[in-house]
Amino acid sequence: MMNNKEIVNSKKIINNEETINNEEIKALSKEALLESWLQEEEAAHIHGWDFSHIKGKFKEEHDLPWNYTQIVRHYLQPKMKLLDIDTGGGEFLLSLSHPYRNLAATENYPPNVALCREKLLPLGVDFRVADDSYNLPFDDQSFDIIINRHGNFRPDEVWRVLKPGGIFITQQVGAENDRELVALLLNEIPSLPFPEQYLKINQTALESVGFSILEAEEAFRPIQFWDVGALVWFAHVIEWEFPGFTVKDCLDNLYHAQELLEHKGVIEGTIHRFLLVAKKRIIEMEP
Repeated sequence: MMNNKEIVNSKKIINNEETINNEEIKALSKEALLESWLQEEEAAHIHGWDFSHIKGKFKEEHDLPWNYTQIVRHYLQPKMKLLDIDTGGGEFLLSLSHPYRNLAATENYPPNVALCREKLLPLGVDFRVADDSYNLPFDDQSFDIIINRHGNFRPDEVWRVLKPGGIFITQQVGAENDRELVALLLNEIPSLPFPEQYLKINQTALESVGFSILEAEEAFRPIQFWDVGALVWFAHVIEWEFPGFTVKDCLDNLYHAQELLEHKGVIEGTIHRFLLVAKKRIIEMEP
């Protein structure tokens, strides 16, 4: 039998071995995490506006106080000429099941331009490439309704190509979008990428060119991630919100994010969205 001193020494040896094993496991775990995050970084490419790569690993926009699709359908009639500004890959536009001959779309992001040419043009959709100044390549008073989800627009150009009495519907990403996630991942917090993106500023801009505002709402809602790799992919795709982000440069922050995930079961941030529905006033000419 071991005496008390031998028992104490054996416990120290066992505890040391356990500590070494735990450290080895942690090191191996970190290596595996790094490998998986680098793979997500490599995979971070998007065509159209398709987030299916991280489906089931994050959630956003499920609890907005409005439904963009329902609002568009409410105003849209079969005979209306519709333009979708910054259509992405045309995913939402085609989901409306509107007659193709009455559809038009613009896009200026090169990968999406190629996708739209491949997908929209054969259907008879009037797809045109937009320029960086957001001039709309269409004649005056061409459309009954213009929609725009998360894309840039110029109020004066929207006014120009809308018919009198026409409707403009836009859902926008606000200035304060994802700021907690930015602070979590980046070593230095950058300034707001789009500081003018607030409801009141955009509402005033539309009113200044002659629109009447029919609906105006703004909301801050949670965005949730259940996988740090999905967050890595997201940060690369939304690169304007996470400037300079790479896995290796922000590795300590990612390990911290993993610890938060393991402790809380979720990583949470806040999205910022606003909605505007505007009508082009019919200007009566004096006799």
